[in-house]
Amino acid sequence: MASVDETDETDLGEVVDILLVEPNHGDVRLFEENFEEGKIANAIHTVSDGEAALDFVHQRDDYEDVPQPDLILLEPQLPGKSGMEVLAELNNEPVLSGIPVVVLTSSKMGEDIVQSHGLEADEYIRKPVDTDEFVEFVQSIEDFWFAIIKTDGEE
Repeated sequence: MASVDETDETDLGEVVDILLVEPNHGDVRLFEENFEEGKIANAIHTVSDGEAALDFVHQRDDYEDVPQPDLILLEPQLPGKSGMEVLAELNNEPVLSGIPVVVLTSSKMGEDIVQSHGLEADEYIRKPVDTDEFVEFVQSIEDFWFAIIKTDGEE
């Protein structure tokens, strides 16, 4: 499922393709609604498990015609292939390792667990617990995105 607000533009004037890997349908709806209100013109693509996430980034099977994501928001607790397995595959493939990954943690402990498996994400952001926290969460993602763009532009 993708949603794009064509009237909104980022400072770069382009749509940012965000892959949300999240098994909770209620959270998916809250993510989509709150990203519609954000500063970044975005297309949210959602999948609910690790296998679908890898199919999406590899653009295979049902995802042959999808864009390569500019940013991945990854829930570590997924049915089937875990978020840590997805992160490991992304990190080990040069063509995919350049895609920024934000791991959605429930606490500092979640970040420590991911790192204890020898894995590194680009950012760890605490997943919102209630609807009021989603606005702040979207701002955190936008700040991270603009920091990436600024850093890439300076190289």
